[in-house]
Amino acid sequence: MLKNIFIAFSLLSFNASFAEPTNARETYEINSSMERVEEQNPLDRQKINQLLIQKEALDKELSENNIWSKIYSNYHTYKELEEQQITLEAKIERLEKITKRTNEEKEELQAAQENMITLLGKLQLLKEYEKDPFKEFLTPPALDAVPKVESPFAVIGALSYREKLQSDIKMYNNRYESLQSIVEKFKEKQLILKKLLTLDPLNLDYINEQKDTVDQIKTFIPVLEIFKTTKNVHSKKIDEIELNLKNDIQREIERTVTIGAIILFFIFLLFFIKYFVKKYMSDNENFYAINKALNISFVSILLLTLLFAYIENVSYLVTILGFASAGIAIAMKDWFMSLMGWATIVIGGSIHVGDRVRFVREGVEYVGDIVDISMLRITMHEDINLTSYMTNRRAGRMIFIPNNYIFTDMIANYSHSGLKTVWDGIDFVITFDSDAHKATQIAKEITKKYSKGYTEITRKQLNKLRSKYGMRNTNVEPRIFVHIEPYGLKISAWYLTNSFATMTLRSTISIEIISRIQEEEKIQLAFPTQSIYVDQNVPKPEIELDDIDPKTWI
Repeated sequence: MLKNIFIAFSLLSFNASFAEPTNARETYEINSSMERVEEQNPLDRQKINQLLIQKEALDKELSENNIWSKIYSNYHTYKELEEQQITLEAKIERLEKITKRTNEEKEELQAAQENMITLLGKLQLLKEYEKDPFKEFLTPPALDAVPKVESPFAVIGALSYREKLQSDIKMYNNRYESLQSIVEKFKEKQLILKKLLTLDPLNLDYINEQKDTVDQIKTFIPVLEIFKTTKNVHSKKIDEIELNLKNDIQREIERTVTIGAIILFFIFLLFFIKYFVKKYMSDNENFYAINKALNISFVSILLLTLLFAYIENVSYLVTILGFASAGIAIAMKDWFMSLMGWATIVIGGSIHVGDRVRFVREGVEYVGDIVDISMLRITMHEDINLTSYMTNRRAGRMIFIPNNYIFTDMIANYSHSGLKTVWDGIDFVITFDSDAHKATQIAKEITKKYSKGYTEITRKQLNKLRSKYGMRNTNVEPRIFVHIEPYGLKISAWYLTNSFATMTLRSTISIEIISRIQEEEKIQLAFPTQSIYVDQNVPKPEIELDDIDPKTWI
């Protein structure tokens, strides 16, 4: 015991009397450390090797694919460069204050200034690490505007938005977990260094590395706490948004299912009604009109259902339409007038699908059957008739007539209010010396024979129309007229025929009249000719006025 005290006292006295230089002292400590390592027993060396292997593995994990360590390294480098800048600025300031510099001082000043330029360039490159180097990684992903789920199509956008939120929060959580893992590894490294210093307390490498590790832990611990708080706040926002989106999506899906069920019910009802209409009214002339009315009713119900379901403030829409109606009426005059024409046709009932009509536009005539009446136009199928035979020389075309033309152009209906017949006339000319009485008699017999059925039908239809219109002349018998023309007497025979097949009966009657006239010797058909009488009296036809019925000339 006394021996140890004496040795300690001797060492203290030696240190107090002889102060060695710093470098010599450090050299002495390193040599002493090496001697101590050599003097360590094999068991301690084995433990140190195991700890060094563990530390090397941690260093490798911390250096590879670790953005946090790289940011800290850049941040630490920036701080060291700042310290160097302060030292260099002081050195330059000191040298600049010297009025008479030696060559060595001048060279030293120039070298210091060049180093300052290089140093400032490095600081400029690492400028982003001056303050809050971890701010970019701590800031949560920006939240876009939350979509409003007000229609079935918006559900898709809301689901995509939820997927994006989940992807962003997952990435943010991974970033937090990586920082948490880094801090745990630094703590583990700190523990290994403590154990190494326990086995080798004077190892300067371990001491310096321990100091750096502690500095890194002190830097990352506050960052981790801030990250944790930010993550919790951001997660609560995400949870709130996802909950609201989930409720909105569920509500919209329920509303869509309800509306879909209503629409399916009306579709089923429409097909059910159409089935019975087709079964019991397929031969009825009103079948097309009923079918069209059913379609329009279904579309109207569908539009109203969607309108009241997806428009929050219907009165606002009505107000907007009220203000916009004047502009719409001016800008879309023809379209608006076509809608008014459609309403007039539907309500007035002057034209129906299936009617035979004659339409005149800019001097061109079209005769055909109405095959469709839409909200904007009438579709007519052109048929072969006297107009196409004598004027157009074309037939079979689909003619599209805008509905607004009913206000400006003439449209004649051949089959209005169930009237299926029309007056048609055949003209032929006989010579002045022919038997006009016999010719008119033949024309009347033939027209009466072939139009008898249509005459009876027309009589019944006109009697029905007399209650609706002020009709005075309801004579339906064939009418024969005789007129004097430059080349003879024109006999005009008028009769009732089917308005949809005028050409057929016209051909039949024409053939019959020609055949009968050819059988008569006193009747000659006339054509543009001239007769010259030389020294002879002009013969006059002998016509017995008592035999001619004046009623046939009316």
